[in-house]
Formats: sequence, structure tokens, C-alpha cells
Amino acid sequence: MAALACAQKGFSVSLFEAQPAIDDSPRAATTHPATLEMLDRLGLIDEYITQGLVARYVQFWDRPTRSKIVQFDHAVLRDETKFPFVVQTEQHKLVKMGIARLRNYPDATIQFETPVTAVSQDTNGVTATLEGPSGRSEARADYLIAADGGRSAIRGILNIDFEGYTWPERFLVITVLDDFERILGCCYRNYIADPEEWANLFKISGDDLKGRWRVVFPAKIDEADEVALSVDAAQARLQRLLPTPKPYEIVHRNLYKVHQRIATKFRCGRIFLAGDSAHINNSIGGLGLNSGIHDAVELAETLDQAINHGAGETLLDRYERRRRAMNIEFVQQATIVNKKRLEEREPSARQARFDELRAIAHDPQRHREFLLRSSLIESVRKASRIS
Repeated sequence: MAALACAQKGFSVSLFEAQPAIDDSPRAATTHPATLEMLDRLGLIDEYITQGLVARYVQFWDRPTRSKIVQFDHAVLRDETKFPFVVQTEQHKLVKMGIARLRNYPDATIQFETPVTAVSQDTNGVTATLEGPSGRSEARADYLIAADGGRSAIRGILNIDFEGYTWPERFLVITVLDDFERILGCCYRNYIADPEEWANLFKISGDDLKGRWRVVFPAKIDEADEVALSVDAAQARLQRLLPTPKPYEIVHRNLYKVHQRIATKFRCGRIFLAGDSAHINNSIGGLGLNSGIHDAVELAETLDQAINHGAGETLLDRYERRRRAMNIEFVQQATIVNKKRLEEREPSARQARFDELRAIAHDPQRHREFLLRSSLIESVRKASRIS
């Protein structure tokens, strides 16, 4: 997305990807209204919606009683955004769309299987050392955007601290073909609170567009990977959540560590961090992919103003001022609160969280404010006021 946004601003762009192909394993899928507006500006929105599912509602459930606590309706944002809904389109589909669009720009090049192993910079530009299929080479550019993930090699080379912590439990993702909308009577996006084993439940379209459901559980802290990922353990978790006469039709299982971390700097001279290289968070709320796209669009627009429209390089520090602050306030804090809401154990505190959600949902003004924040519309508006 960063490469495409920069190409659309008239920059010559070289994209280097370490992997030999696009990773199509299940990853992020939830895309909020503020991000849909950005994808619209990038010219991807129609295909993006076609390849996914439109989710107007989000629901919170109490697992022990198997009852719905509350429902939020994104339609209350119809006067705030062109897209008063969430779209569930898998991350690899977006990547494929972006790369296909990027190939239309004559000044854009894409090289797979070409990791960046070293970087250096001077007053005039950045030099990246590449290890491609044909051996070692170098690339020279005015600026470099390091969107190389949570284990960012470039962030390490720059000695930028990645402050925060790792949660003790891992998240287990199970994808099934069974229809939870029919089984539970839920919507496409659901957060299920439970003091012992909370769950996230949401529908995606799948590559065949026939639909499937992802369920996210916390794995036990002392649970071995091979046990958590076993078919028997996955079936047991699903049956505890929602018992069915037949075994669930499981098509994918994944287990991953969960972090809350943010880089101490998003800019080092002519090098910028974006996406997971700059910040990572737990997935409850679907904010990781969204905030990464916000980084990409914000950075492209900042570079455009600084270079193409005469604002000067001093403007480039604004990227860090905006994106780091917004990530702390709207992503790190929100995802931590979301997790605590689902896993709360103390009965009175748990009930208080439910009562607060109901009070927000039943008050039109607070309902709207809740969704303005969770949809990241408020984040974009607040960032625009940071000079």
C-alpha cells in the first residue's frame, strides 16, 4: 500500500519483498470505514468490496449464558463517512490487488525473493543492500520505507527500540466451513466474553467467495504448540464454544504470539518505519492492518507535500508526530481494553463492563462516538490537527 500510494503521487518506486510469493495464509481481514476511504482514494475499493463481505453490525456476547450483550450498528455513521460499514476482505487479496495496480506504473518495479540485508544513508539518499536470486546488489533512493514486519531487520539495523511487551498466552485461529450465523444467530463480527476462554468469531468470504468462519481463542500458557494445533484440541475448543451434532469442518489452524509494542521512533533521517515494523498489537478489534494502511497513506501524502509541493523536509517529522501518537491512543490502548473486556474474571467488574457497553449502545450519541473511535474515523480527524 505504501508503494502504491507513493507511485500515485508521482514518485519512482522500487518494492523489495523478501518472500518468493504473496503469503496467502489467514491473516488480517477486518477493514474499518476510515481505511475504506483510503482504499477508495487508492482506486481499490470496488474490487476490495467485491472480494469480501460487508459487515454492518458488530456484536458482543456472553459465552457462559450464550446470550447477546449488545449490538452496534455502523449505519449510525452514514453522515460521517462514505462507508458506514466494515468490510471483511482477507489481507492477501488486498496485497494482490495493490501489486496488480502497482504494475501499471512505468516508474514502479517489484522484486520478490529479495530481502534487504543492510542500509546506510547520507545527506543525499539511502543505499540498501539486497540479496536476490542473482546474488548481492545495491539500490539507491532518496528515501526508504521499512515495512518489513514485526521482526523488522531495518529497525534492528537502525537500533530503534521496540518498546512494550508480549502477552503470556498465544492466540489460536481456527477456520471452519460451518455457518455460525445459522448455529448461533450472530452477525459477521462477534466478540465473545468469557472468564475462562473468550473467543472472537467472524466471517470471511474465502478465495472461493463461498464463505467461512474464523474463530480466535487464547491458548493456555503452558499448552504445547502441537497440542494446541491438533485437530482433537481444535474440535474440543469449538464444541465447548458451540456444541454441534457433527464435528466441525476445519480447514485451517494457526497459532501465534501476541505483542503490544511500538517503536520509539518512526523516522530516522531518510528512513521511515511503517506497519508492523513500527507497531504491533493484539488482533481484538481488527486494528493492526488498518493502522498499517494509515501509515502508508499518511507517509505518501507527507512525502508528496514535502517534495512535490515545496513544504520542505522539515515537514517529514510530522509523520512520526501523527502516526506514533495515533497508534498509542487509538490502537495500543484500544486493543488492550478490548482484550481485558473479554477476559475479565471478577464478577462485578465483568458485569460493570457489560452494563457500560449496553449504556453506550442505547444512547444514540455515545453509540455514534463509540463507532467513530473504533472505526478510526476519529483517529484520522485528530491526526489531521497535528501540525
